[in-house]
Amino acid sequence: MKLSREEVLHIAALAKLGMTEDDIHHFGGQLSNILENFEVLKGVDTEGIQPTAQANSVCNVMRDDVIAPSLSQEEVLANAPKRDGEFFRIRPVME
Repeated sequence: MKLSREEVLHIAALAKLGMTEDDIHHFGGQLSNILENFEVLKGVDTEGIQPTAQANSVCNVMRDDVIAPSLSQEEVLANAPKRDGEFFRIRPVME
């Protein structure tokens, strides 16, 4: 399905894109190619195939949350470049 120049300009306007003549020719060819690929997919027999939103199975890859000993406050603050008592001292972020 070959897109016309006007159709490419309409798509560009919907996407709020400015296009040169070279862009219209270049992207018009690419968009036409994409639509041709969809035409090929229309011919695939999907009878009996269940619809799916995910092509592969999704599983949680995070480890279990296990309570473990933590560093003491002194150990955490030991490598602080600057500290103010029990806190890290940083430069102001907002004035």
